[in-house]
Amino acid sequence: MKMLGEIAGVLRYATGLPRFFRETLHVDLVASRHYRATAFLNIAQRGIYAKPRSPYHLLLQHAGIDFGTFERLVQQTGVEGALERMHDAGVFITLNEFKGRRPLQRGSLVLETTEADFDNPLLMSHYSASSGGSRGTGRRLRIDLDLLTHEAAYLREFQRGFGTKERPLAVWRPVPAASAGLKILLRYAKLGGKIERWYSQTSYSDWGHALLTRFTVFFGPGLPKPQYLPVGEAVVVARWLADKVREGTPALLECSVSAAVRVCLAAQKAKLNISDSFFRIGGEPYTSAKAEVIAASGCRAACNYSMSEVGTIGIACPEASERDDVHLLEDKIAAIQRDVAVGGSTVPAFVFTTLLPSCPKLMLNVESDDYGYLESRSCGCPLGNLGFHRHIRHIRSYEKLCSEGMSFVGAELLRLLEEVLPAEFGGNLADYQLVEQEEQSLTRVSLLVSPSVGPIDDRKIISRVLQILQTYPGGRVMADSWRDAGTLRLVRREPYVTGASKVMPLHVLRHIRPKANFLGGDPP
Repeated sequence: MKMLGEIAGVLRYATGLPRFFRETLHVDLVASRHYRATAFLNIAQRGIYAKPRSPYHLLLQHAGIDFGTFERLVQQTGVEGALERMHDAGVFITLNEFKGRRPLQRGSLVLETTEADFDNPLLMSHYSASSGGSRGTGRRLRIDLDLLTHEAAYLREFQRGFGTKERPLAVWRPVPAASAGLKILLRYAKLGGKIERWYSQTSYSDWGHALLTRFTVFFGPGLPKPQYLPVGEAVVVARWLADKVREGTPALLECSVSAAVRVCLAAQKAKLNISDSFFRIGGEPYTSAKAEVIAASGCRAACNYSMSEVGTIGIACPEASERDDVHLLEDKIAAIQRDVAVGGSTVPAFVFTTLLPSCPKLMLNVESDDYGYLESRSCGCPLGNLGFHRHIRHIRSYEKLCSEGMSFVGAELLRLLEEVLPAEFGGNLADYQLVEQEEQSLTRVSLLVSPSVGPIDDRKIISRVLQILQTYPGGRVMADSWRDAGTLRLVRREPYVTGASKVMPLHVLRHIRPKANFLGGDPP
């Protein structure tokens, strides 16, 4: 049955792709935002209450919220008000529950969940297949052309706001199994844009993804074939940007935050002029140090916000109050915040709910591991003029390590640090720690090992860590990127200790202020 579903998805993609390119973009974002409450109720009725085995249905049932009550909450308090009431009643999903790492438990209700339990039952995915890791369970690559059509409308407003439509365009994103690069190309192609280069930090993981990519490029108007380019060869991209500057047509590069920094550093080292180039970036926190490197090359950048489970969440604002200020895409995502304890402080974590039936996952108060400012502010940019007044800024993660546009969630690393490494190299679970920090404008990850463990072969332990990381869902692409970039290194010192005298398995060398200062003062 699963195989038949996958074949059906491939056939839908094969028949839908030519039509995707052929049809004119007709998405009314104003109407979509205006009817968000109606869309929310429709999704709840068809995707939750009509599905007795849905974790959300069981949660709502446990909280005593039938559809009539659900509907009244939305009508009386609005989408966000209803979500806050439901969250307080125990209707929410933690990140570990959403990923299927821990059972869902609310009082007497206990549910074992998997990631698949939160798949959107209303979605007719045009393409869905396993990412095909060499070990362990692969992460599914899901492409829905209806969602990409809607997201192309957001991209259209980005182009209007930043004036990038006429720039030559290149993409430096991995080929599938990673889906971001392919989706970016499809959105631009939907708008009639021409992509001159597609550089990929990775090669294909299997023949299925190679076939998918080649099929898409064949049917896509002017889509380029991907060119393998490891992260260490950023100078190749810098030369392309410099050529465009010399021709009088500075270009736009779609890439991760770290990739943009690497290109700028490579240009500086090679004495290449890439000034006035524009980077459309995402995937990592856009810090002041990274922004300074880009600015030093005479370039501009705009950082967007997305999540693999739902796609784009926020589009950069041309009238930003902070470098990562984005418009929350309110017709697609509803967001509230709830306090989460982190290292003796609390941060206001984002809790997301999907409002479009084409999102890969159906989310109802799903807690993310990101936090930041969520506020209402009017501006004169295209999205602001369409009524998108909610902004998110100073977006940071409190539970995962991010580098080179890749990330490993904290819970996925616990077994590595607490079981595998102590068993193979000695010591105990308090002797190992992973640390993320910014160094020379790039995000680095260090494996800290206590000196008490004794002599260790540096290369052997780093090789073993990368080998284990490859077994995690989607880990092949991430581990290969970290290996090529030299992101992971060994440091012999005692692990960092929190203010509560705890040794946490993951530590971020980034100051988090207490709640009162964070909410009331300047960003940390």
